[in-house]
Amino acid sequence: MDIPIKYDPKSVEEKIYHHWINNDYFFSYPDNRKSYTIIMPPPNITGILHIGHILNNTIQDILIRYARMKGYNPCWIPGTDHASIATEAKIVYQLKKKGLSKFIIGRDKFLSYVVEWSEKHRNIIFNQLKKLGCSCDWNRVQFTMSKKLSESITKIFIDLYEKGYIYRGYHVVNWDPKARTTISDEEVVYKESIGTLYYIKYQIKGEEDFITIATSRPETIFGDTAVCFHPDDVRYYHLKGKYVIIPIINRVIPIIQDSYVDPNFGTGCLKITPAHDINDKNIADKYHLDIINIFNEDATLNENGLHYQGMDRFEVKKKIIKELDKLGVIENIEKFNQKIGISERTKSVVEQKLSLQWFLKMKKISSPAIEAVKNGRIKFYPNRFKKIYFQWMYKIHDWNISRQLWWGHRIPVYYYGPSPNDFVVAENLESALKKAKIKSHNYDLNYDNIWQDSDVLDTWFSSWILPISVFDGIFNPNNHEISYYYPTENLITGSDILFFWVARMIIAGFFFKKKKPFKNVYFTGILRDSKNKKISKSLNNSPNPIDLIEKYGADAVRMGIMLRASAGKDFHFEENFCLQGRNFSNKIWNAFRLIKSWKIKENHIDNDFNKVSNMALIWFENRFYYVLEIFEIYFHKYKFDESLMILYKLFWNDFCSLFLEIIKPITGNFISKTVYLNTVKWFENILKLLHPYMPFISEEIWSILKIRTKKEALIISSWPKKKSYNWNLLVSFERAIQIVSKIRNIRNKIHIPHKKSLVLFSVKNKEEYHPVILKLANLSKIITILKKPKQGQFVSFFIGTDRYFLFLDKKYHLDKNDSFNIEKKIQYFNNFLSIIRKNLSNDKYVKSVPKYLLLKEKKKESDTLKKIVYLKEILKKMNN
Repeated sequence: MDIPIKYDPKSVEEKIYHHWINNDYFFSYPDNRKSYTIIMPPPNITGILHIGHILNNTIQDILIRYARMKGYNPCWIPGTDHASIATEAKIVYQLKKKGLSKFIIGRDKFLSYVVEWSEKHRNIIFNQLKKLGCSCDWNRVQFTMSKKLSESITKIFIDLYEKGYIYRGYHVVNWDPKARTTISDEEVVYKESIGTLYYIKYQIKGEEDFITIATSRPETIFGDTAVCFHPDDVRYYHLKGKYVIIPIINRVIPIIQDSYVDPNFGTGCLKITPAHDINDKNIADKYHLDIINIFNEDATLNENGLHYQGMDRFEVKKKIIKELDKLGVIENIEKFNQKIGISERTKSVVEQKLSLQWFLKMKKISSPAIEAVKNGRIKFYPNRFKKIYFQWMYKIHDWNISRQLWWGHRIPVYYYGPSPNDFVVAENLESALKKAKIKSHNYDLNYDNIWQDSDVLDTWFSSWILPISVFDGIFNPNNHEISYYYPTENLITGSDILFFWVARMIIAGFFFKKKKPFKNVYFTGILRDSKNKKISKSLNNSPNPIDLIEKYGADAVRMGIMLRASAGKDFHFEENFCLQGRNFSNKIWNAFRLIKSWKIKENHIDNDFNKVSNMALIWFENRFYYVLEIFEIYFHKYKFDESLMILYKLFWNDFCSLFLEIIKPITGNFISKTVYLNTVKWFENILKLLHPYMPFISEEIWSILKIRTKKEALIISSWPKKKSYNWNLLVSFERAIQIVSKIRNIRNKIHIPHKKSLVLFSVKNKEEYHPVILKLANLSKIITILKKPKQGQFVSFFIGTDRYFLFLDKKYHLDKNDSFNIEKKIQYFNNFLSIIRKNLSNDKYVKSVPKYLLLKEKKKESDTLKKIVYLKEILKKMNN
């Protein structure tokens, strides 16, 4: 067949992917092989994938393809996440542009919009993953709002409630006024800003004196229920047991003491607003203070805000300062540094607000998850993330699992009366009615008297059981599939969701299955843009991965990004990474075309050529198995960037620049059958190593090199097995290549064409790879001598301590300008020599170091002396 001159990924990748799909290479079912399972961290259905997803899914695909070739039964489960708050925010924004709101159209209509959106974007995401080459089992696609997963979520909620782990209670929570829902601590991003501290005087009841408090939030005085100072602060001893009057509202509140107060901040006296600060709420509980909520869901003030009712909190702040100033109670105003909590999803300023929510008790059920990471049953890559994990786990608090949203798993709680306790927890309305009749002793209740909680569960409440629920392990805990595939092998994820998801999955695994959910967790670095901002959908700062794939090819994008991807390290993405990947793809294709261009000659008559070719074959076989060993060491340490660079150098340097150059016919394009077949064999082995990283081009070349059956596809071929290699042979060959490199550098420096044949004189009696040196350096011969030639013009160089002389025609002259560089080298080696001799003249050093180190230092001294002598000779010659 005609092989195109240029590799065209567009024409190859879609064809190859269809070939894989049509032959069910991705499909997995339990058999007698060992399972190797990965669950894809489900991307949110809020839009297209960004470059961070490309990194994450490329790593997963590399692991799955490697496992497949190693003989495992790989099962990679793809899916998407419904992403309650993020997706709902998207639809709310879409409706707003049409002049609508979710409250106008109602819950059912709103959810129909969300479902339509989710189906559209799920397909977009899956098409992107296919374009990337992901070898997922598309028969096992998951969606966190699917019927099976929803039923599992309902069941665990009921089980946890009945066991006393889930409860309903009032807590101060992070409130997103834009989304009108509670959010977790991890969904709040804190930003440094310059704030204003207001010093406000509160009159002491029954006295003319005032006490001054410092606050950055004067608009919350309507919720004040106490003023507090530190018990050891002598400035306020005289105020013990007294009361103050809040300005404007004239409410009387007590003065209390608590060690929480920092005497050095502001005046050392704080106002306590329990409904809108978690620390103030703790103090209120401790001293039995009133709790007054002043905010509506959208952060406007409620009826407790008096004449400011209905106004936005920021507008109130401006106006109340003016009113307080008119009252003469503002003593001072100053600037200070503060951190403002911002909702990660909606970018609105988060408000702390007392709210009635559903919570899951976490402390008790977290212990096995802590132990599993501590004792190494679950490994983190890199290991340093264990410290962050433990910091979170040791201070874990109850999980607020309810969200005031419409899109998500609706809380399976049903109310039937006015009392806060008039509710039942049930899987559906029918079951809830039965339970409500029994609990209330009112058998006249009907469907009109019972209603479901309007809130939904936190998105992560569905994701935390994903390793179990995808195999139906909640309803059928010992089914055949979960027994075979669970625990999963690797979790590839970003460190930013270590607590959101990773920690909670580990907790769920031990709580529901009494087993770890996965064996290893690999944390990718965070990809950043040119401004050092995290690349994310919400910031819309990612290049479109499909555009990159269209421009460079999927293999090029995969390789470009993987060469920079080091575990846990952030890095800046640049498009030229993909260019490097494309250049490498072209190099592979050109090597393939070169090999296919050669014609086989059964009995090659050039014995010298056969000799050098056989040397190359023996060397490359040893080199391949050495590289394979090193590659697997790095790969199993999850150093995917370094393992890929090893393969990159194996192909570019060893295979192309050396091996192919050595065996390439000098004249014509005939090559012996033995050399050709062995060349193809090693090329195939390299394709196997490259396949997990660059699946498309490797499979395409594999299919053209030979006619293959369905069972002989590269994707399901066997990974090369490790074999022993001759280390001394590799060292000898490396020496030969160093000689070639020196000669090539000399040629370049004094402009000797490569086609010009030269003569090399060597003081070494025997060079094992003379034929290789002769060919690669284009030498007519190598002559062994005992000392420096006396006649002719020569350039000399050292390999170790052995000296070589390259004979030059008189028309080639050494560059006199190089004398300065040589003088610098002599100076460098003289300085180095003085350091060595200083150590060797130090009796304490000589007596304390091991003998082998002392001998090593003496050899360094000897070698350095030889180099100095050699450079001085060159300098003398140049100056003559």
